[in-house]
Amino acid sequence: MAEHPSTAATGPGAKPVVRRNFLPRIGVRGLGLAAWIAAFALALVVLMALFAPLLSPYDPIAMNPMERLADWSLAHPFGTDAYGRDVFSRTLYGARTSLIVGLGAALVAVLIGLPLGLLSGFFRTLDAILMRIMDGLMAIPAILLAIAIVALVGSSLWTVLVAITIPEIPRVVRLVRSVVLSAREEPYVEAAITVGSSLPKIMWKHLAPNTVAPLIVQATYVCASAILTEAILSFLGAGIGTETPSWGNIMSEGRIYFQLKPSLIFWPGLFLSITILAINILGDTARDALDPKLGKRRQD
Repeated sequence: MAEHPSTAATGPGAKPVVRRNFLPRIGVRGLGLAAWIAAFALALVVLMALFAPLLSPYDPIAMNPMERLADWSLAHPFGTDAYGRDVFSRTLYGARTSLIVGLGAALVAVLIGLPLGLLSGFFRTLDAILMRIMDGLMAIPAILLAIAIVALVGSSLWTVLVAITIPEIPRVVRLVRSVVLSAREEPYVEAAITVGSSLPKIMWKHLAPNTVAPLIVQATYVCASAILTEAILSFLGAGIGTETPSWGNIMSEGRIYFQLKPSLIFWPGLFLSITILAINILGDTARDALDPKLGKRRQD
């Protein structure tokens, strides 16, 4: 974002104070009902994941063949699966897995994509090389790339996290690059180059702040996409093993008994849908708040 001098002066002959507005102020009163509901639902999922050891009445991997495929009851609110494991406890711990994958993928994608995007947008020679690599990664379907990596390295939480993050990095790089290409033509950037400012100072002080707002929005979509991709991989049997509960592998194991006991898929699927929907709604809300022109057009 461009720098705007403030109109207030501290005294006669005082120079205007230059201020940067990296992020507009987002007032909670401006949030719509859908955003409030989404924030509340996501907060419940986060609390559910944090306090899973306290809330779950059973060990999520403990088997009890005597109670296999039991209906819901006070002892088992969501019933049990084919191995007698408590579905409620496994669903609680599955929230942990999904949030770790989603937040981890978003954080790593931003941390890697931001410097690459800055370099690509500022150096034209490097841009041609980096963009061809990013185009090559984006040409491969994310699911197929993740399945290939998991098949080569092995299925574990961290392997799945890496496999999901790699396809998301090019999207962040292209976003940052587009912002830098626009910002580098601004007068304050050209002035910083003219006065001989160091390259790191220009990159991190003048160009990087312009990417904060779009990166916040992009991170929410990466998080939701990573959670969904992990569920798909686990459902296909190419994700996290059943020793680590996740919403995807709970549904994968329950699909065999779907006609007999639909709740095995219903409960983890419901929490998965609510989480992804809540993140997407909050992402749309953040986009409208960080781009006042877009929000005004929607209201009109």
